[in-house]
Amino acid sequence: MDVAQFDFDLPEDRIALRPAAPRDAARMLVVHQDGRFEHAQVRDLPRYLRAPDVVVVNDTRVLRARLRGARVGRGDSAPKVEVLLHKRIAPNRFLAFARPARKLLADDRLMLGTDLAARVAARGTGGEIELDFELSGGALDLAVAAQGEIPLPPYIAGKRPADSRDSADYQTMFADKEGSVAAPTAGLHFTPQLVAALADSGVSQARVTLHVGAGTFLPVGVPDTKDHRMHPEWASLDDDTATQLNAARARGGRIAAVGTTSLRTLESAAGADGTIHPFVGETDIFIAPGYRFKTAEILLTNFHLPRSTLFMLVCAFCGFERMHAAYAAAIREGYRFYSYGDACLLFRAAPA
Repeated sequence: MDVAQFDFDLPEDRIALRPAAPRDAARMLVVHQDGRFEHAQVRDLPRYLRAPDVVVVNDTRVLRARLRGARVGRGDSAPKVEVLLHKRIAPNRFLAFARPARKLLADDRLMLGTDLAARVAARGTGGEIELDFELSGGALDLAVAAQGEIPLPPYIAGKRPADSRDSADYQTMFADKEGSVAAPTAGLHFTPQLVAALADSGVSQARVTLHVGAGTFLPVGVPDTKDHRMHPEWASLDDDTATQLNAARARGGRIAAVGTTSLRTLESAAGADGTIHPFVGETDIFIAPGYRFKTAEILLTNFHLPRSTLFMLVCAFCGFERMHAAYAAAIREGYRFYSYGDACLLFRAAPA
């Protein structure tokens, strides 16, 4: 499909710069399977689920992956640089995106934070570099955690700097396994009270892991969706979770994926017959209209960027025309968009 078909106009004032407080007070646009729209709040989620449904959350934790510093040792100018770590490839090595990358060459030395030294081991394309740190393993982890920043998305970071509130606001209550450079934002809406209410209604919870990569910030750079390639991301779904989900479906339960990352993990782990298997490894699954889903019947997700792979995914899940209409309704009704914004609860469209 033409990528331009996934465009829409969003007023600047619809971009949320802070989350709702409390988190489950965020608004939720419900898109029913028959196409009806309903306005609710995330705390109303138990009304739309029933036993033995299962909500599947992503338990990844966001790294303090943005580091600021300077190039040193080549001339006297020491130009400022910023790097976003996005994939560890060795105990002392990361792939990262650098700004401005044009000022860096292989073997350049960087001083990041106050005293975190690294060497540019290689340059890639699109601003990507390979960084070789002087520290390694746990010592490097501690230094990055101490000197790095929470990597807010560009549409927030361009309007205000990250601050101490973001350290908590940009992590979900499920955050456990460190490895993401962006939050699985649908999970940001959950509170202990909402989790307890779901449990009281007989809805169980399952956890998967997908470490969100920097590709989530990158625009689709081709004119046709068939030519787009996703950046691989590491995901995991263990044997106990696969057993739990398959058993719930056998009892008539539905799977409600919390976020596109949870849904992509489920689809990566599913066989052709829909059976969910254990999965550990990288996934580059790209879901766009025409894709046939095998797992979740329900998706809780935020409102996504125009032309993004995430908007393409929700169009595949709920229908192209229906999601354009839903986003138009959300804009008209003043819903807040993107990472800190409101949510939509989508019931998967019946196959054509």
